[in-house]
Order: sequence, then C-alpha cells, then structure tokens
Amino acid sequence: MEYLKIIAFTHKQIDLKALGKLVICEQTLDDRLKKIQDELNIKEIFYVGTCNRVEFIFTTPEKVDRDFTVKFLTVLDMGLPEEYMEAFVDKVSVYEKVEAFNHLLRTSCSLESLVVGEKEILAQIRKAYENCRLGGFTGDGLRTIMDRVVKTAKEVYTNTNISKNPVSVVSLAYRKLRDLSMCANSRLLIIGSGETNKNLAQYLKKHKYSNFSIFNRTVENAASMAADLNAQAYPLTELENFKGGFDVIITCTGATEPIITEELYKKLLNGESDKKVIVDLAIPNDTAVEVIKNYPVHYIEVESLKEIARKNIQERYDELVNAETIIEQNIKEFDLVLRQRKIEIAMSSVPKKIKEIKNTAINGVFADEISTMDENSKLILERVMNYMEKKCISVPMVMAKEILVNSNEI
Repeated sequence: MEYLKIIAFTHKQIDLKALGKLVICEQTLDDRLKKIQDELNIKEIFYVGTCNRVEFIFTTPEKVDRDFTVKFLTVLDMGLPEEYMEAFVDKVSVYEKVEAFNHLLRTSCSLESLVVGEKEILAQIRKAYENCRLGGFTGDGLRTIMDRVVKTAKEVYTNTNISKNPVSVVSLAYRKLRDLSMCANSRLLIIGSGETNKNLAQYLKKHKYSNFSIFNRTVENAASMAADLNAQAYPLTELENFKGGFDVIITCTGATEPIITEELYKKLLNGESDKKVIVDLAIPNDTAVEVIKNYPVHYIEVESLKEIARKNIQERYDELVNAETIIEQNIKEFDLVLRQRKIEIAMSSVPKKIKEIKNTAINGVFADEISTMDENSKLILERVMNYMEKKCISVPMVMAKEILVNSNEI
C-alpha cells in the first residue's frame, strides 16, 4: 500500500459536462494505459470511468504532485485545450497510501457517489479492474487491494441500511419521467444497451410501458435487451434511417462525441413538432447542445439530478456513520493482510529449495545407501521424505503468520 496512488476527477469538483472530456473510449484505453506505464514509472494501473467520476488507481514510487499530474494528462493525450488542462489540474483530487485505500473503499461503498447507497458503483469498479487485469495492467498488489475492496463493500451493503430503498441515478431519472405524466403507449427510443439503459427500461416495463425500439453499436447486445422487452433491435448505424417516430429518447453510451446531433434529431422527428423528452445519462452527454437550444425538449441529464441526490445524502447520514466504521475496521485488518502477503511472497521460493534439498539427499548424498535397500524400504523412505517435505514447507509459513498476528495483538 506504500506505493498506492489515485488521481481522481469527480462530480464534487468538476462540472459533469467538462468531466466528459476525460472519458476514455474502450477502443483506445489499452494504448493510453500502456503509454502511461511506460513513461511514468507506473507498475500497475486501472481506470474507472462512470457517470460522475474519472479515476486512475495505480502504484508508483513517484511523488504525485502538480507536475506529475500535468505530465500524466499530457501522456494520456486526450487532446485537451490548455484552459481545460489547467482547470483539471487545479481541481484534481490526489490520494496516496492509506488515504488512497480509504478513498477507494468509500467509493466502492457508494459513500463518494452522487447518489449515496447505489450498488452500481461496486459493479462498475469491479468491471473496470477486471478489464485492466485482462489487459495485463494489474498484478498482485492491486489484486490484493481489490479483494479487500469487494469484501468491505459487501459488508457495508449487508450490515447497514445504506442501500435500503435504494435511490440511484436511474431511479431518479425515472421519477423525473414519471412527473411528466407520459402515457403508457409512448414511443420509447433507446440508444445503448448497457446496464444503465437496461435498468431504466426495467423501471418502464414494470410500469406498463411497452413500445420500445433499441439501437446499439453491437446489434447482438441490443437483440438480447429487446427480447426481454418484446422490442425491435437495430444497429446504431440505422438510427438515421429510423422512421418510427418517438416521444422519449433514452440514451447512455460510451461515445466521446455527441451521437444525437441536430441533423440526426431532425431526421428522427420525421416532421413532428411537439415537445419531446430526452433522458441523457451519458458522460459526456450523447446529445448535442444545439438540439437542446433549438428544439422544444424536456431534457433530463445527470447534472439536473444533483439536488435530489444531495437530499438523499442527508437522509442517510446515520448509515454513513455505520459504513465508515466498517471501512475503518477493514483498513486496520488490511495492514495485517498485507504483512502476511509479504511473508508469502518472501517465502515463495521455500518449496522449490526444499524439493532441491530432498532430491540432492536421495540422488546424491545418500544415493549409495538407498540403492542397497529393498523396494518396500524405499517406498517407506519416500513416504517419510514426502511427509517431511510438506511439513517443512507449511510449518514455517504458519509460524510466521502466527508471529505476525501475536505481535499485532500486543
């Protein structure tokens, strides 16, 4: 944990529209992270990008100061104008060592979320870590940390009421939709088939909405979602040709540029002029600014849900205290886990050394004596040697861990 660092850009310091400029598209993520590792002396790293945060969790012996952050963003090469670069550097949150671990735990338990109590953040962090693990960007250090992160989050969600009657960005968006009193046969055009849109669609299905059309880059994913909603699925490339009309657009994709441009929106209207609804939960937004300015639209986005989310934090204050107590206990326990892991790593060569000693004894030092033994005696000797080998491997490890535990209790 000595080298654990986090660079975080979140909804608490940065406007969500500006935050969208730091979101990395999936296709370029590996190349950007590889470049960061190569040029900044970073051993392990993973990236988390959600609707209200962009964070980089990594290990490095380097000091993470303003100069490091500037270099980090420069190497990341997001094409940021100078004014954005300065704003991000001024508003970045940097965490190191135990403080970084505490931040990661609080984030995974949703204590740092726009909406406290939503469980989605844990799944998002686990998925982000897993993607980077499969890409070869993480190792034993972050694996050990993530094991404790998952354990702690599960304890918080199980042993507190922080997620009771959960209020998520999706449920807040549905409440906004509900307040508009849409009729049950409203035409719902869904762009993107990720978890956010799936969850919102389930809310709508539960309340008897059924007229869905789904578009996604990968049509197979759209088809899977459409089957559950009894809807039609289309590839995203066919969106501009869609003539079915709509009353509500629900969009949340990983695109780094607006999908719903003014030109596309005009085509989708297909001559209709009544006021439409757009629910845009993407960061950066999928909807171009010109669409909001030039057309009559009820526009629901993450930024507009902030005030409701703030009230939610106040309502859950007692549970926040309980959750923080669990986090504090896990941080204390994790110190022992880390020390035990160091012993395991330091002693990882012991089994190989003991096997070498056994082979030298059998095939070298005592080879002549053993050759004069009958087969039954040789079998007994082999069993004795195998038994001793296992004990010589396990006993020192157990003793070392017991010494650690006892010293921790003193």
